[in-house]
Amino acid sequence: MSVTVRVPAKVNVQLAVGAARPDGFHDLANVFLAVGLYDEVTVTPADELRITCEGSDAEQVPLDRTNLAARAAVALAARRGIEPAVHIHIAKDIPVAGGMAGGSADGAGALLACNTLWQAGASRAELLAICAELGSDVPFSLVGGAALGTGRGEQLRTLEVGGTFHWVFAMADRGLSTPAVFREFDRLGEGLDIPEPIASEKLLGALAKGDPDALAAAVSNDLQPAALSLFPELADTLAAGRTAGALAALVSGSGPTTAFLARDPESAAKVAETLRSSGTCRTVRTASGPAPGATVLNG
Repeated sequence: MSVTVRVPAKVNVQLAVGAARPDGFHDLANVFLAVGLYDEVTVTPADELRITCEGSDAEQVPLDRTNLAARAAVALAARRGIEPAVHIHIAKDIPVAGGMAGGSADGAGALLACNTLWQAGASRAELLAICAELGSDVPFSLVGGAALGTGRGEQLRTLEVGGTFHWVFAMADRGLSTPAVFREFDRLGEGLDIPEPIASEKLLGALAKGDPDALAAAVSNDLQPAALSLFPELADTLAAGRTAGALAALVSGSGPTTAFLARDPESAAKVAETLRSSGTCRTVRTASGPAPGATVLNG
């Protein structure tokens, strides 16, 4: 028997970042929107824990116990006093190291899959608690839809979304380390008074109404200057998408993927085609949101 779980990518439509805390983390007001690019995580009983991966950029995915999918299996097994003896296979379609929470999605997917395979009986609350231990973005990968993440981003409040938003994502030709981007954020902010992060009421209202123009006027990412400082070429990608007619252009999370909000599917297709021929990015994908969170496909 095996269990397969599908998990979505995310885009941060707002990422407000506070000053570094004593523990090294940052308080966030992180508005997540799940979008329809998915990884599929399949778990099968095995003699010991092992991971395999296929798909786009699979060679960049760690296949040891540092992988969030492996850590999720180990965490649940430890809580139940069992051995994490499973083969975890990840079919990648979410960009790797792209600021779209692909690794976090795999962690949430593996956790839900193992809970189902082992009939471990973990409640939604327990699963979310394990997700929060694994990483700041992992709980949202389980929940999907749209949510406001506070604390490190792991404390979620589900948000209402009144329509479908159409996105284009441009993948860069190299990755960006999330810790490095936060370190650059801290460096750029030295000596400055960094305000407490709060969610934009205008942005939350735009999501609730399903209004792409209002959302475009409200999106923001406090990590974008740091990402651009480390990867200046991303400015060319952002400019190409704006020129192509995107309503908004921003770095997705810690980058280096750039995200472009379009008015409708036709506009998204036009922006995507322009970006593909711009020479400023490696690949381009389109997707819409909100998308559902981690979903068991069989088992």
